[in-house]
Amino acid sequence: MVIKSDEQGSNVSNPTKRIRWATQRVTGPNERRIRQSIRGRFQNRKNTPAEKKRQSGDTSHLDGITEEPEESETGDGQELSGRRIHFNIPLPDAAKDEDGHPIARYERNKIRTAKYTPLSFVPKNLWFQFHNIANIYFLFVILLGIYWIFGNPNPALSSVPLIVILFLTAAKDAIEDWRRTVLDNELNNAPTHRLVEWNNVNSSEDNISLWRRIKKATTHSIISTYKTWTFKRKSSAAGGKSYTQRALDENRPSVDTRQSHRASVFSIQSGTSEDGIKMTPVPSPQPEAGQHPRNDGLAVNDRPTTSFSFEHNENAPPTNGHLSPAGQPDKDYVPKFYGSIMDPFKQVPGKARFKSDHWKSVQVGDFVRIYNEDQIPADVVVLSTSDPDGQCYVETKNLDGETNLKVRQALHCSRTMKHAKDCEKASFVIESEPPNVNLYQYSGAARWTQRDVRKPEEPGTEMAEPISINNLLLRGCSLRNTDWVLGVVVYTGRETKIMLNSGITPSKRSRIARDLNRYVVYNFVVLFCMCLVSGIVQGVTWAESSTSSDFFEYGSIGGRPSMDGFITFWSCVILFQNLVPISLYISLEIIKTAQAFFIYSDTWMYYEKIDYPCTPKSWNISDDLGQIEYIFSDKTGTLTQNVMEFKKCTINGVPYGEAYTEAQAGMQRRQGIDIEAEGAKFHKQIAEDRVRMLQDLRKMHANPYLHDDELTFVAPNFVNDLAGLSGVEQKTANKEFMLALALCHTVITERTPGDPPKLEFKAQSPDEAALVATARDCGFTVMGRSNDSIILNVLGQEQEFTVLNTLEFNSSRKRMSAIIRMPNGKIILYCKGADSVIYSRLRPGEQSQLRRLTGEHLEMFAREGLRTLCIACRELAEEEYQTWNKEHDLAAAAIIDREDKLEAVSDAIERELTLLGGTAIEDRLQDGVPDAIALLGDAGIKLWVLTGDKVETAINIGFSCNLLNNDMDLIVFKIEDEKLETAEAELDRHLETFGLKGSDEELQVARKDHRAPNPTHAIVIDGDSLKLVLENQLRQKFLLLCKQCKSVLCCRVSPSQKAAVVRMVKNGLDVMTLSVGDGANDVAMIQEADVGVGIAGEEGRQAVMSSDYAIGQFRYLQRLILVHGRWSYRRLAETIANFFYKNIVWTFALFWYQIYNNFDVTYLFDYTYILLVNLAFTSLPVIAMGILDQDVSDKVSLAVPQLYRRGIERKEWTSLKFWTYMLDGVYQSVICYYMGHFLFAPAKFVTSNGLTINDRPRVGVFIACATIVVVNTYVLINMYRWDWLILLLTAISILLIWFWTGVYTAFSSSLQFYKAAPQVFGQLSFWAMVLLTAGVCLLPRFAAKAFQKLYLPRDIDIIREQVGQGKFQHLDRYEAYVPPGKLPSAASSEVSEPAKLHQRGGKALDDDERPMYPPSIANTGTTHNPRSQTGSDGTDYTGHRPSVEQRPRASFERPLRPSFDRMRDSMDRIRPSFEASNDFTSAALLTRLESSHSGTANRRHGHGSSSLR
Repeated sequence: MVIKSDEQGSNVSNPTKRIRWATQRVTGPNERRIRQSIRGRFQNRKNTPAEKKRQSGDTSHLDGITEEPEESETGDGQELSGRRIHFNIPLPDAAKDEDGHPIARYERNKIRTAKYTPLSFVPKNLWFQFHNIANIYFLFVILLGIYWIFGNPNPALSSVPLIVILFLTAAKDAIEDWRRTVLDNELNNAPTHRLVEWNNVNSSEDNISLWRRIKKATTHSIISTYKTWTFKRKSSAAGGKSYTQRALDENRPSVDTRQSHRASVFSIQSGTSEDGIKMTPVPSPQPEAGQHPRNDGLAVNDRPTTSFSFEHNENAPPTNGHLSPAGQPDKDYVPKFYGSIMDPFKQVPGKARFKSDHWKSVQVGDFVRIYNEDQIPADVVVLSTSDPDGQCYVETKNLDGETNLKVRQALHCSRTMKHAKDCEKASFVIESEPPNVNLYQYSGAARWTQRDVRKPEEPGTEMAEPISINNLLLRGCSLRNTDWVLGVVVYTGRETKIMLNSGITPSKRSRIARDLNRYVVYNFVVLFCMCLVSGIVQGVTWAESSTSSDFFEYGSIGGRPSMDGFITFWSCVILFQNLVPISLYISLEIIKTAQAFFIYSDTWMYYEKIDYPCTPKSWNISDDLGQIEYIFSDKTGTLTQNVMEFKKCTINGVPYGEAYTEAQAGMQRRQGIDIEAEGAKFHKQIAEDRVRMLQDLRKMHANPYLHDDELTFVAPNFVNDLAGLSGVEQKTANKEFMLALALCHTVITERTPGDPPKLEFKAQSPDEAALVATARDCGFTVMGRSNDSIILNVLGQEQEFTVLNTLEFNSSRKRMSAIIRMPNGKIILYCKGADSVIYSRLRPGEQSQLRRLTGEHLEMFAREGLRTLCIACRELAEEEYQTWNKEHDLAAAAIIDREDKLEAVSDAIERELTLLGGTAIEDRLQDGVPDAIALLGDAGIKLWVLTGDKVETAINIGFSCNLLNNDMDLIVFKIEDEKLETAEAELDRHLETFGLKGSDEELQVARKDHRAPNPTHAIVIDGDSLKLVLENQLRQKFLLLCKQCKSVLCCRVSPSQKAAVVRMVKNGLDVMTLSVGDGANDVAMIQEADVGVGIAGEEGRQAVMSSDYAIGQFRYLQRLILVHGRWSYRRLAETIANFFYKNIVWTFALFWYQIYNNFDVTYLFDYTYILLVNLAFTSLPVIAMGILDQDVSDKVSLAVPQLYRRGIERKEWTSLKFWTYMLDGVYQSVICYYMGHFLFAPAKFVTSNGLTINDRPRVGVFIACATIVVVNTYVLINMYRWDWLILLLTAISILLIWFWTGVYTAFSSSLQFYKAAPQVFGQLSFWAMVLLTAGVCLLPRFAAKAFQKLYLPRDIDIIREQVGQGKFQHLDRYEAYVPPGKLPSAASSEVSEPAKLHQRGGKALDDDERPMYPPSIANTGTTHNPRSQTGSDGTDYTGHRPSVEQRPRASFERPLRPSFDRMRDSMDRIRPSFEASNDFTSAALLTRLESSHSGTANRRHGHGSSSLR
């Protein structure tokens, strides 16, 4: 590629805007899969020249850059399908069909997330419902009943249960879909301003299909009918009301429907109606004194009154000029010529205007104007903004959940466009890449013919400007702090990035639901056997001769025995239809809906700070919450608050900062120090130092932006050194360090008026905002931006620094750089990033002492649980920068692989750095995290932490939140050479500790063992090593090793690795898993786990949007799992078992009757009984069991978390339980039938009027009523909670059969059943038989439960007995959470051994009573606990230093001593062992790190070579 030389030949650099590349680039196999998926969505569209990318042989000028042909991305010469969008340029003939319409078809901007339309609801909903096999079965039964030969007495009535279930389900689906439709309509009809009365050549409005016309007509008719009916109803209701009453009833117009003051003003000024804005509604005041008019003749309004861009004042330095090396404006500087897409010689009619229109009317190629606070209607390329610099600010909360504002830039070639007539004069083409899912990457180019105003006769020069994600506004974002934006639409509807990313969360089914189908199949098998027996017996019976049937029967229906048996088989399918529980599915839907409502309504899981309750998003997996065995958690924002506070730093080898962190408190606790007393001393000293620092800061500079309550960096000695008390060298170093923090960022400044004013910083990460805020507190205040400059207030003096380039942070670079032209003309590159990355780019052979000291400080900071960054800089020569900047411009202009080229160019300049120092930021644990983790651990749940943080930070957080303790052998898995053989040898070595080899037999044993591992070992592994052990040949060994460890911490892992770990455990051990996270990087593991929980935190709501349950804080997880999860699992398991039981009792009672009529399918019960038994007579108790049953209260569930282990072991729902209930049902069906049978067998019953009641329908009343009493009472016995509501529902369900019999038999239409109720209910024998039957049926069940509770009690039985004895009454003093140490002892063997901690003298000691051991004997790869299983006696654990007992403990009695010295004095004891075991990035390793990325070009390596191993 060739760069055109500057026309003036100036050697002064030109400011270049930031180019943001993909921060989440998809690589590897997923990249190809995603691309193929995207391409597949558009294969049905014709590939035309209008939809193809430009030929690679074309050349053009990009901002003065000649673009050379580039190779295809696929490498095989094939072109990628893109699109060319023409603006005021006729389409080429190849892009039009024979009618002159565009061949390319783009998606409409109208979106539909609803499943149904008014036309498709009925057929589509029925189609979905009949995917349920039970519904198909009952439909088949109804169809069978239509034919009279199958003996259905009332075919129409038999369809009632199925119709009711289908109707209820359809109503639920309709309500849900109606809500989605309402939201869709609100979005599709949202207002936006679109340019009208001009020709958009890219789309044709005449091309509307017939089907669309029919749908639109149907929708409009339904809506108009509904509105008419609503209007008439409101009119009739308001007719008799007074004016005041009617006025109060009317809705006030919303903010969206009212015309804003701005719109109305400009409508009046332009003389147009409200629906059309002829001229752009932008005020154009006259230039103020001192301002120069624009060269395009268009006066531009002042900047928005916001500190996002620096507000000019008379004392401010010039902002639009260029600084010479002497620091003065360079008068000879000529700005780079970007060209203009507006044709100055084009004649336009001037009729175009911006008109308020609906989102759904927006098309590809439209000009749109977006105002402040408006949402973006489609993916829009920014042409111009109200800001003279072409900047605008968007909030992407609806897109990725982040609330931080993002900066977007207008194209340079279109920034002069302001009015609608400018849109008519613009003639250009946008070449765009095809739609894709990457939210952080976009490649395109704007191409036009540049005409010279001075030479109108010349044809012009072809020019182009690259378009990146920095120039694109995505649909769903909101415009903020910008008056207006003018842009053009490139993607609409389903092709926008937000819609491509709105993939549905993978459909999850609970484990019980998956098992349920198997048991339903068992019922089908039982039904088949019953029908087969009936058919065979009936066929054989009709085949016999010389029987009484020869004299009394007129022949069979089938005519021959085989056909009679066949007909009997299908008749029995109708008779025994209740064996397959159709109502079970709808009952489970009702139960799960109620359970979700209870979870949502739990006020103890409501996070008041952000007004967020626990929100179930997947209602059908609540029972899985009661079986969780493994929890996979992110750290930052999940276990921690993700609210960053700058605490410490190291500058020029001098540490600064006072802090007392939770990790530090945890270390002191392990050393045997009284942390309460020590912490009080620390906090007192920090408070005194804070006061002193504030006084010193204000003596040095009266900083109006310093607020006492916001100061987090407490270091009085830093202020002294900044004032020069320690010499000029340290003063200069401190100033340079703070300048780096204030200049190397992408923070947006927001000013809140006040006295004094308040500055807030909006950053894309909380870490960056904390760094800039600390610079502000120390007197280096970022005031705002102006053009390409940052305005700083440096100790009271405002200075302007020109930002030449910003090389932004991403996950692969792990660093960020800013190239700044200083006021003295020098060019400085400031870089901040991970310590390993920065150290590898330092100038070789220099600053060895500083490297060692800084590495030691960073290691100490990390051991305190702080997040560390390194800060470095480099001075660039003018010529060197100009040469590099040309390469950067070429990379920025690339259409293909732009991000990779930018990253390579950035890597070339970020070398030969000079180390300035490092920072340490604290991310505090959330409230209640250690207690929640301890409680979950007592429940038998294993918690793994999957984080992207450094190993040392994760280890200290692990100690802080009770994941790690000093009694554990810490297995630090770190493979130096990245070879599978080395990793396998390391795995085998550690497996030998537990006597394992990693065989398949051992895996099968592990799958059945749900016990919590002994708290003797923990694993810490980094991402590079994890990649090795996740290979197929090592995965099983690694899984078995992790199974033996109490805690697992995976550090420096990618989102895909998180999902792979979850998948490994879920599939390998066949366990229930739960993932919890708060960021977009946690979505993969959230969707992979059986249950995904998103935390609505500081990193956005992407995890929440993809989760099954959303909570506000991690601590709420204990209540969600241990209370609601356990309840839901136990309730649902018991409900399903009782459902199968009651159907068995009812159906087999009918079956036994068939024995005595040769299985001729005679109905013992009236047919209405058969239809209503599941729908009404027995439904309420089992549904009440699933919703309301409760073994113990929520407080007891939290007080005794060991009760949850029954769910981990899946003991509530087993095959044994299923068959036990089935056999119990068979036994009770025998009793229910034969009690009635033997009642009538010896004699005939005659009523007082002489009529008998031994006919079949009345005998059926005897047996049916007794069966209903037995079934409902049996369900009541199986409940734990008996209150008035449960008893009432059971009584209603029992009495309902009496009520129905009385009502139904009172009418003659009941035929033979007429008057059966008074005749049967009036007999004493009926009541005696019902009571006797109930007693005989329920006695075995009652006796078995009594024996089990007395002699084989479970944990829950013992706890319930203790609750009755009042041993848990003390819990009533507390509200939601049980304080530690207040739990009563449990008598059960399972409960009394929660974790089998080390016991001495036969007595388990509390944590507070256990002896503390120094960190130097913490178990690592080389240091072993004398109580561990490794066989070490622990007498010589390091050989580096004598025991800690021989050395006096460090004291805090020296108040002026820096906290770093105190920490080093404490940690010096553990440093040798950590370094010997190579646990994590230590100071020695950083010192030895080779600067592999500095030096000559032939030494360039990938980022991986600089990582520490």
